[in-house]
Amino acid sequence: MNWEVIFREESLAMYGQGIVTTLWLLLSSLTVGGVMALVFALALTGPWRWLQRIVGAYTFVIRGTPLLIQVYMIYYGLGQLEWIQARWDTTWPWTHFKEPFFCALLAFSLNTAGYTAEMLAGAIRETAAGEIESAQAFGMSRFQVMLRIVLPSAMRRTLPAYSNEVVMMLHSTSLASAVPAMLDITAAASRIYSDFYLPFEAYLFAAAIYLSCTFCLIGLFKLAERHFLAHLAPRKH
Repeated sequence: MNWEVIFREESLAMYGQGIVTTLWLLLSSLTVGGVMALVFALALTGPWRWLQRIVGAYTFVIRGTPLLIQVYMIYYGLGQLEWIQARWDTTWPWTHFKEPFFCALLAFSLNTAGYTAEMLAGAIRETAAGEIESAQAFGMSRFQVMLRIVLPSAMRRTLPAYSNEVVMMLHSTSLASAVPAMLDITAAASRIYSDFYLPFEAYLFAAAIYLSCTFCLIGLFKLAERHFLAHLAPRKH
């Protein structure tokens, strides 16, 4: 084993750049996907049947196909269409499809939106009828009940499941290395492997980075759950 190569300044700089890319991709996709998921969850639980079916078909396709295939479909599929390439220097939003980061961000955002929407929709459906009836008794409108009562309660109850989704998305960002010119943590390990033929050291160090990030994320969610779900904890006698 040759750990000296891993701890060289240029190798650590490459891993550092990979960490920045990975975390930025994770946070960006969770933000964009979270907004989309909220809209989709409201559509899934709304009164419009046709909209429920459209969004339901979307989440079914997203959850039923591998994320890697979705990345390939956007980067090597949409991004390589002649119709888009003819416009990606002049016409928005096609100008973004020549950027590898945008293609990866779009794939991850669409993916996490599908999973998160179903989790949030399930929590909305499981909201206690008593909470809604109490809000209506105070004279709240349907919109106010959803905004002030149902959504805050559903988001709090979704936290444990959403923490798993965030951790899975962190691990899934390793698939961004399939997009050329994307230097995430896995891509950094792959470059060191190809340059020095040190697969064990390179990927083990990458695994340690992912493990550290996962530990931090789980800790943050535990704190959030302790704060927002304190009323659901068993009472001590």
